[in-house]
Amino acid sequence: MANSKEIKTQIASISNTQKITSAMEKVAVSKMKKTQEKMLKGRPYRDRMIAVINHLANGQPEYRPTYMEERDPKKIAIIVVSSDKGLCGGLNANLLREVTSFAASESASGKEVSYSLIGTKAQSFFRSFGGNVISATEKLGDEPSIEQLVGSMKILLDSFAEGNIDKVYLASNKFVNTMTQQPEVSQLLPLGKLEEEGEKQDGPRWDYIYEPDDSRLLMDGLMERYVESLLYQAVIENISCEQAAKMVAMKSATDNAGELIEELQLVYNNARQAAITQEISEIVAGAEAL
Repeated sequence: MANSKEIKTQIASISNTQKITSAMEKVAVSKMKKTQEKMLKGRPYRDRMIAVINHLANGQPEYRPTYMEERDPKKIAIIVVSSDKGLCGGLNANLLREVTSFAASESASGKEVSYSLIGTKAQSFFRSFGGNVISATEKLGDEPSIEQLVGSMKILLDSFAEGNIDKVYLASNKFVNTMTQQPEVSQLLPLGKLEEEGEKQDGPRWDYIYEPDDSRLLMDGLMERYVESLLYQAVIENISCEQAAKMVAMKSATDNAGELIEELQLVYNNARQAAITQEISEIVAGAEAL
């Protein structure tokens, strides 16, 4: 059994660790709330953009936009959105497992798979896993800007428009609730039918005048912005998932540290009592010898 001094040192060390994990838990809660607010603020922008795109599409029903063109998928790209930091439980591991499983099934059906990576954890994984990585972005911080994502997205949009990529998928974590984050791989390009979520009005709808009168170019440009906004929303939601997972992980670490301290405190008390008993026994034995 370790002596009481060593046990006391262990208790102090674990207590310091507990303070750190408790502080990290509180920071994660604060960041998660801020990120959720930012995630909600982006929805009106997306809804208004869908309304304008649908208005343009209704005006030219014969035109098939570039980013809605369906092709026989031979080459696909997967955008993988991960976190830059760890200490968030199995969040990244679950997502990367989902991505590799999906990529394996697509490769088995004869498709060529490439990757666009967002986040340090995804890059670290694919350096050892391998695969054709066509773009990579990292160190976005807790408050990323859309300008940081435009470069990687532009490569994929141009490749899709030129026919070098037939389908683009987005792999990220979906925020279900504080305790649950669900990894998901969804199709990003070609875009399906755009549905208006927030635009339901009974009165007359306003019409628009476009100059120059080439609404096709405008529609393609708006769709580019729309796809970029979807990626940005996914990154923001993934950060929210990261903070929620980090909060749960740090709370669990704090609770485990508390339990370990209690166990060591019992061991310390037993060691101290054993030392006192031994001292008393030695004193009694010495007295009897005299």
